[in-house]
Amino acid sequence: MTRRRIASALAATAAAIGLAVLPAGVAAASPAPVNGVVAGNVLSSTVSPRSAGDGTAAGAIQWMQAHTGSSGWEGYCEMAVENAWGTTGVWPSAIDHWYGAVQYGKAHSGDPYPPAGAFVYWNISQYGHVGIADGYGGFYSSSIGGAIGHADSVYYFANYLGWSNPQVPA
Repeated sequence: MTRRRIASALAATAAAIGLAVLPAGVAAASPAPVNGVVAGNVLSSTVSPRSAGDGTAAGAIQWMQAHTGSSGWEGYCEMAVENAWGTTGVWPSAIDHWYGAVQYGKAHSGDPYPPAGAFVYWNISQYGHVGIADGYGGFYSSSIGGAIGHADSVYYFANYLGWSNPQVPA
């Protein structure tokens, strides 16, 4: 297959899933404001989620419960929790999400009692880790026994950072 055919096939695939393909050397526009906020580490809010939740705390928890046992989200914890909330592509990683919450005053450092639907964070790698609080001191996340699952305590993983308000993007 020629380079031109490969490029054409990639562009068609990207367009079909709602991604913009820019020629080499062309910069993307700044991200659009999300809830009135433009942040340098926030990706476009127009990316369509895959199998998304309904945008509520109860819906985010139900999404995680419905995907319990799925190993397809390993390494994609941020994408999973964003999908649970009804969006995707807002933050490039869990640790960026945490720092965004800190920056916008929505982080609750070290508090082990997040409300239902809140994002809960850990500093366990350069990308961090994130889950969805169940409202009873536990959470749902990927990487629990190798799949999306439930843990009874936010201390299931080491280096618990805290939680942020249960809303997207921060």
